[in-house]
Amino acid sequence: MSYRAEYIWIDGGHPTARLRSKTKILDDNALPAVWGFDGSSTNQAAGHASDCVLEPVFTCPDPIRGGGDLLVLCEVLDTALVPHESNRRSRLTPVAERFAGQEPLFGIEQEYTFFRGGRPLGFPDNGFPAPQGGYYCGVGADEIFGREIVEQHLSYCLAAGLNICGINAEVMPGQWEFQVGPLPPLEVADQLWVARWLLYRTAEEHGVSVTLDPKPALGDWNGAGAHTNFSTRSMRENYDAIITACESLGHGDKPYEHLRFYGSGIELRLTGQHETSAWGEFSYGVSDRGASIRIPWQVEADKKGYIEDRRPNANVDPYDVTRLIVDTCCAALERAAQV
Repeated sequence: MSYRAEYIWIDGGHPTARLRSKTKILDDNALPAVWGFDGSSTNQAAGHASDCVLEPVFTCPDPIRGGGDLLVLCEVLDTALVPHESNRRSRLTPVAERFAGQEPLFGIEQEYTFFRGGRPLGFPDNGFPAPQGGYYCGVGADEIFGREIVEQHLSYCLAAGLNICGINAEVMPGQWEFQVGPLPPLEVADQLWVARWLLYRTAEEHGVSVTLDPKPALGDWNGAGAHTNFSTRSMRENYDAIITACESLGHGDKPYEHLRFYGSGIELRLTGQHETSAWGEFSYGVSDRGASIRIPWQVEADKKGYIEDRRPNANVDPYDVTRLIVDTCCAALERAAQV
């Protein structure tokens, strides 16, 4: 007997990487092992030396095929079994290990937009729909588009054992969100990538495409982000740590260091409008969705909890955003604890 293992990896696309996958048939008693692929077709190698290596790092049940089939998320290595330059996960690993004692946790809100043809799902063939206002968490066929895909995707994620904690319709027609977490940095990033793959595959079954473009419709329409909620053990215990984390994210060149890796086209989305902070400015505030960092009102009331970095784009690499936040905030909290 045998089963199917769908090997999934992140390619070398620039400025935004894409997901790739292919199927390997394995004996029932065999575990997914390293496998090769043609890196010259994924922007990860030259044609004269095209072999790259897939190393499994996360597996879960394949909810599409069912049975004993698996989804296998992989890191990309070169033939010397060294992490490929496009391998962002390998850069997160040492940072996550260094600060593991602080017990960092993330919840990432993945916004995305359905497209059919060249227009967002729900946009008429000519002209535009009614202005945004009734679409967010709306109900009814005149306001909601693609719910059957969203529900199927949610069912797939739950069947795969992913830590999906919610879904909702977003501000623009055809725009939705799912949330992954709370989980440690490596786990949340791994699961978000698999959830993205399942989203593309689910929409594919319905003849609909998915984009993580941060500004899928120009004009008076909200963009698409990946709001990133973060806490450490000390932040979950006292409010001083919350403020320390916020201050660290705005210190010196840290805002620019982060924005460089927060997704391509971020300047199109961070305009200071449509519930965003302005590009090039940093702020934090309680219950403020126009700030770079939002402190939820309940956190201020309880004097402990988490913060929300509202800057990352929908197309951000979760390995980058978790690495940067952990490295910045945990280092600052470590220094504060030594004072």
